Amino acid sequence: MRSIWKGAISFGLVTIPVKLYSATEEKDVSFHQVRRSDGSRIKYKRVAAADGEEVVYGDIAKGYELPSGETVILTDDDFRDLPLTTSKAIDVLQFVPLDEVDPIYFAKSYYLEPEKAGHKPYVLLREALEQSGKVAIVKVALRTREALATLRVRDNVFVLETMLWPDEVRPPDFGFLDEDIEVRPQELAMASSLIETLSGQFDPTQYSDSYREALQAVIDAKVEGREVIAPGGSQPSTGTVLDLMAALRASVEAAKQSQAPATATKAPVVGSQAARKGRAKSPAEEPAGKVGAKKAPATKTPTEKAPTRKAPASKVPTKASAKATKARQTA
Repeated sequence: MRSIWKGAISFGLVTIPVKLYSATEEKDVSFHQVRRSDGSRIKYKRVAAADGEEVVYGDIAKGYELPSGETVILTDDDFRDLPLTTSKAIDVLQFVPLDEVDPIYFAKSYYLEPEKAGHKPYVLLREALEQSGKVAIVKVALRTREALATLRVRDNVFVLETMLWPDEVRPPDFGFLDEDIEVRPQELAMASSLIETLSGQFDPTQYSDSYREALQAVIDAKVEGREVIAPGGSQPSTGTVLDLMAALRASVEAAKQSQAPATATKAPVVGSQAARKGRAKSPAEEPAGKVGAKKAPATKTPTEKAPTRKAPASKVPTKASAKATKARQTA
């Protein structure tokens, strides 16, 4: 991994020099826009809307549009003079329980690696933070933008989770929240049963991006020059569920079946001894030589002739051959 930022964790009078690394990466199949006939890449030019002329990168500035339609132009000097007190520091503001931080605020995750001179204070703060069961609320400036963040421990490494500011989270302003919707106790009990049936330990390795895998398979097939056959199977219906209780009940049963261990199908049959003795044996269970004894004879139709069976060649000598042999021996 390549570090994307260098700074220090500021914890009271303690300063811990660290490097910042992206902790996650989005894996997706990327495409380019190309001309269909020959695959030539499509390029875009920066042109001015006023006259359509191309503008070089050095002449491009940031503009803020006013409600009146006028534009305020900001230069690099305007941004350079802005106060960013945390430009090279991760300032610890306070420590709070992790469950008090709503996950909706989290934006992106970064790993923090200590510089050689900061190994001991890094480990000290890590151990103390783990024992407290809390996370640190910090401020940090990344790419000229100040952000709120949390500092927590994962796999013995500090993870910096950048956060949204409170005014960046939209309120859920939906009409149905004002409606008086009645939920029957039976429905609630069935929904709770479904949750309980599907409950378990979170293991992210059991999930995969099936769409990306299928798309990559299509690309690989085209590279190999093979014909691509679309997979079959019908898509699930998106119709409205009319009977909520029936849908919940069916979901519970399906969940129970999917959660049942595979060895359940091999359990011995429970029953009386007589019932087990009376159970019909399969051909594999019959003693040798008796497998075909219980088969009913095939019924012949009037037009059907019985097949002629040839007697097997006998190795016992006949009377004529015996006399000839005796005559040869006498002679």
